Order: sequence, then structure tokens, then C-alpha cells
Amino acid sequence: MKPIRILIVGCGNMGASHATAYHHMPEFEICGLVARGESKIRLNESLKANYPLFDDFDVALASTHPDAVCISTYPDTHEKFALNALEAGCHIFIEKPLADTVLGCEKIIAKAEETGKKVVVGYILRHHPSWIRFIEEAQKMGKPLVMRMNLNQQSQGFMWDVHRNLMKTLSPIVDCGVHYIDVMCQMTRSKPVWVSAIGARLTDDIATDNYNYGQLQIRFEDGSVGWYEAGWGPMVSETAFFVKDVFGPKGSVSIVAKEAGATGKSDHVDSHTKTESIRVHHADIDEKNLFKLKDTWIDMTDEPDHQELCNREQAYFLKAIQENLDLKEHLADAANSLKIAFACDESVKTGEVIRL
Repeated sequence: MKPIRILIVGCGNMGASHATAYHHMPEFEICGLVARGESKIRLNESLKANYPLFDDFDVALASTHPDAVCISTYPDTHEKFALNALEAGCHIFIEKPLADTVLGCEKIIAKAEETGKKVVVGYILRHHPSWIRFIEEAQKMGKPLVMRMNLNQQSQGFMWDVHRNLMKTLSPIVDCGVHYIDVMCQMTRSKPVWVSAIGARLTDDIATDNYNYGQLQIRFEDGSVGWYEAGWGPMVSETAFFVKDVFGPKGSVSIVAKEAGATGKSDHVDSHTKTESIRVHHADIDEKNLFKLKDTWIDMTDEPDHQELCNREQAYFLKAIQENLDLKEHLADAANSLKIAFACDESVKTGEVIRL
């Protein structure tokens, strides 16, 4: 089979990682790198390649006639780029969130169905063996579940620039929250019924109608509850940036990442997916109310790094194209987590509980 000619749009953190995956996969052939700044030049240099460079996506799309497009730009461009790529007959790998509005998300899904092209959304935790195991262990704890998660990032330098640009469109609990809302939905396999959320604007560097700290709460139909918090900025505390913890009637399961959760790691992309170890606690007690079983530790120190996870995402994208996978459920899950996140955003801004 001929290699799939793929156009890369967005050459920053995630775009560079995805491009690196394609560069080393013989099934793909990069036909161009698109970015407004110099990131595309740096990416070419790091890959020791000479891929064609473009400043404008539409020009690149028309010039290269790709079979597929990888979109790793800021969320406010996702809808336009995805629709244009699908209209041009391209398959798409697109970083989360699928779009910056629910309507935009629905338009992309409808266009994918209309054109018959594959759209894979970058939910990296779905390809992580440790997170898959974390979800499996949580499902053994009975119902209802209590799910506690956060990812506060004490960002500075380049990462503060990235976060401020992201917040021109979305809040942290939408942009980051879709990952962990998706995890909660997988753990419970239940329908969310209402959400509430709070937020605070801690800097004048962002729009007055946005906030750089937020915390959301979700209640599910089966009685399970979960919260997630995310804060971005130089003022954010690192004391508890890494909480991934679930408990139910039968016990609890927690990700314990001493190295990834250490001081100074909150804005390192590798730290966001690492688990290192999973602690399983059993709630069984004897006639004296003492625990019958010791906690179990599951060693995950050989887990894939961030680049390998991106490689696995692109292997799945390749499989979706080559084997004509049905992605309806995949896209429905992406849309569902985004709708929940936007409902949480609405709750922050209105101060009301939002019923789904």
C-alpha cells in the first residue's frame, strides 16, 4: 500500500510529538508542516528533515492534496480546519477538544459521517495501559464511586504563553477536563445527571469573562460522584497538583506517582500521564473492624513515555483508516465529555447547577 500522505497543522508540543510518530512510521508520509511561527522550522530541524513548510492551512491543504490531516492547533481553529479537511476528502486526527463549541463538535461529526472519512480525537489516556488498568481496578470497587482528580499546573515561561493563548477560547476545566470527565464516564458507565462548578480569575492576563482556576462536580445516575479541578498560571500551588483517586464500597484505587508528582513537575507534559504505581485498598474488615487484607501495589514503572503514547495514538489512527473501524462510539464519547465540560463552564459563569 502507498503511504498515507499526512499534513501536520500545529507544530508545538503535541503537534511535534505526533509529527515525530508519523516521521518514524513507514505507513505515513508527511507532506507538509503548517504553523504561523517558527515551530515548524524547529520541528524540521529536530526531525533532521526537509518537509515543505507553510504558514497558512488552506494554502497547504490546496497545495499538498493530503490523504489525512493532523490538527494540533488551538481549539478555536479546530472546527474550521476539520471541516475544510473533511471537505477535501481527508481523514483527521485532531487533538482534544474536538471543537470549541458543542455546535462545532456536532458539525464535525456530521461531516465525518457525510464524507465517510475517519476522525480520531486525541484522548491520550485511552491508549495508556496504566490508565486502562486504573479504570479497570476502579470498576471493581462497587457502586456508587467517589472519583477525585486534579491537574493544577504552576506554569511559567513558554507554558504560561501556551495557557494564556488557550484561555482566549476555553477555561482549564474544559480544555483539560474533557480527559478526566471521559475517565469518570468509563469508570461508572453511567449517565451524568447534573453538574456544578466554581471558578476564579486570578490574573489580569486573561479576558475578564474567563477564569484560570476551576473545580467541577458531577453526579451520575447510579449515585456516583466525581470532582475535578484545574488551575493554570504562575500563582498556582503545586502542593496537590497530582490527585487521581477513586473509592467505592469495596475499597479504593489510587495513582501514586512520587516522581511525576514531585515539586517542579506540574507543567511538564510527561508528568500529566505518568502513574508509576497504583495502590489498591480493600475495605474488608473482620469482627474487630480491622482490615483483613493489606493494600496491594501494582508497579507501573515500565509504562510508556509521552512520545510512545503519541505513537500508539497514531497506530490507532492508522488502524482506523486501514481497517475501516466504526468510530461512531468514539466520537459520541468525545462529544459527550465536551458537552459535560461546557455545562460545567456554564455553571461557573451562572452560579447555577446545570441539569443534563
